[in-house]
This record gives sequence, C-alpha cells and structure tokens, in this order.
Amino acid sequence: MTRDEAIKLLGEKLKNKNLFKHCLATEACMLELARHFGEDEEIWARAGLLHDIDYEETKNQPERHGLAGSELLSKYGIDENILYAIKVHAGHLPPKSRMDWALFAVDPLTGLIVASALMHPEKKLASLDTKFILRRFKEKRFAAGANRDQITTCKNIGLELEEFIGLCLKGMQRISEDLGL
Repeated sequence: MTRDEAIKLLGEKLKNKNLFKHCLATEACMLELARHFGEDEEIWARAGLLHDIDYEETKNQPERHGLAGSELLSKYGIDENILYAIKVHAGHLPPKSRMDWALFAVDPLTGLIVASALMHPEKKLASLDTKFILRRFKEKRFAAGANRDQITTCKNIGLELEEFIGLCLKGMQRISEDLGL
C-alpha cells in the first residue's frame, strides 16, 4: 500500500481531524526514528500512520482496538511486521522488535508534544525545544493522558528520554504545517 493509498483509507476511517493529525504525527516520529536507526523508513512510517485506523470504530470497545485495524489492513496486504506493531501498541501482544517498542513509546509522546505546543505562547512546534517538553513531561498533571511510563519505554530501543523526545519533535516539526502547529 502506498502512502497515498494509506492516507485515503485513513481518511475514510477517521472523521476526527485531531485523530487524523495524531496519526500523521506518529508517522513523522516513526520516520525520524527509522532514519536515526537506519531501519526501513517506509515500514516504520506506515506503522505510525495506520496504528489508530480503527480507533473511531472501536472507541466503545477498547479491547478490539488494534485487532480490528490489523484485520482490516491484512486485507490490503500490509506487512506482517506493521500488523504486529499495531497489535502491540494496543497492548494485545508483547513487543519483540525495535519498531514495536518505538510505536508503543511514540503513541503517547505525540500528545505530550502537541499539548506542549498549544500551551507555548507562540503555539508553534518550531518554538519548542526538548528541554521545554521535558519540563512538561515532569508535570504529572500536564497532558495527564500522555502515559509517561509508556513514553519512557524508549529505553528499550536504546534511547534516553531526552534524545527520544528530540527526535520525535524534529519529525513533527518537519510536518508542522500539516499538523496546524
């Protein structure tokens, strides 16, 4: 599946613009991480882009989140590693690859970065730096839905929290216009 085809399918499945932007942000972070590690950029980016494709369908049945999306995507011939990572991010399977751990850790981080941008006086990703986000990370009540324990699993891909946040911020800054930030 090409990126254009994935974007089209995602647009058909997700009507909430913020959720769609979350998927774009996750894609950007995964792409940046793939570049950093010399991994397959297309596979990592596609995992990020499609990880929440079933979110609106399963929002009242969270136990199906990730499973319904993987089932749908398998009909399109999506790489098995992507399907596995999608199930991992939703808590159905244990992580077994660097990509699995990356998607698991990136998912809540994108929300923390967006919330940090929105509370910054300029409300722009370009105005943020890693230290600003780290300060927000330490404020437990700030963006409380961004699971800090999940974000810190970045250590399982060999990155310290500061470097992980920096890479993801860089990825999101590259698509700031698409994110409206």
